Amino acid sequence: MLMTTGHHGPAVPGAAADVAELEGALSRLAYLFTRVHRNERIAAEAGVPLDRAAVVVLRHLQAAGPLRAGELADALGVEAPHVSRQVQKLQDAGYVVRVAVPGDQRARLVELTSSGSTASARIAEEARRGIQEALAGWPPGDLHQLAALLSRMLDDFVAHSGGPDAGEKRI
Repeated sequence: MLMTTGHHGPAVPGAAADVAELEGALSRLAYLFTRVHRNERIAAEAGVPLDRAAVVVLRHLQAAGPLRAGELADALGVEAPHVSRQVQKLQDAGYVVRVAVPGDQRARLVELTSSGSTASARIAEEARRGIQEALAGWPPGDLHQLAALLSRMLDDFVAHSGGPDAGEKRI
């Protein structure tokens, strides 16, 4: 049996070594992409004065469209009070409005304003610019293959999780 030593742990057999290497890389990637400093820098360079939590809500609304606050909390996997605080920040900044649900005047949808849509697009553009700069030396074919395989992997992870977002595309 072929045994391989990964960069982040003891020797493991065959395909398990690849999975161990992948888990280590994903852990590092998750850490890098969720660092407060990185997210604050991206928002600042995009000219959008929001913290990471508010940016996540903003970008999810851009991808999903108007949602009730409870639906937004479920989609993000957080508690309703967290979403309420972020929505209030976004509303105070002029990035979202709360609108009545047709047929139910008591219920409200959280909807991006044109400023919110523009802010989300600027943040996404700035994030993509950083990724593009980091991977500038990669051949186009490798970038295409990475994008395809990563999308496939994420779809499989979501499907395997059996969560409420199984089958949905995420931001």
